[in-house]
Amino acid sequence: MGAMAISTLAGSLLIEQGTSAPYLHSLLPFLRGFTIFYWAAGSWWIPLLIALEIWRYGHQGLHFRYDPQYWGMVFPLGMYSLATYNMAKSMVLPFLLPIADIFFALALAAWIFIFVSMLRSSTSSTIFAN
Repeated sequence: MGAMAISTLAGSLLIEQGTSAPYLHSLLPFLRGFTIFYWAAGSWWIPLLIALEIWRYGHQGLHFRYDPQYWGMVFPLGMYSLATYNMAKSMVLPFLLPIADIFFALALAAWIFIFVSMLRSSTSSTIFAN
């Protein structure tokens, strides 16, 4: 999801520059199409990731314990939000702006949750001990 979001962001920035860069004019249809494709592919991952988390913590009954790898979940959420915002702006798709806002809030909530979990685990265990 993060790689698709980065590709979407890159395409959106190229589309924005397409109006002032004559060498990009002929590529704009291609850039628009692949930018939407990358965004759609990144969006497709969201239900799968949600289902996997529900399966892990709901069906398997695992308890949440802080792991540094959880920071890898925060990045795609934030990048997806930024990519959606830039794509909506560069392609004039205002109906996507609420999605960007929702995912920004989710990314911020995930960041806070994982940060607090990190602090709690560092004070209650020997995570930083030799």
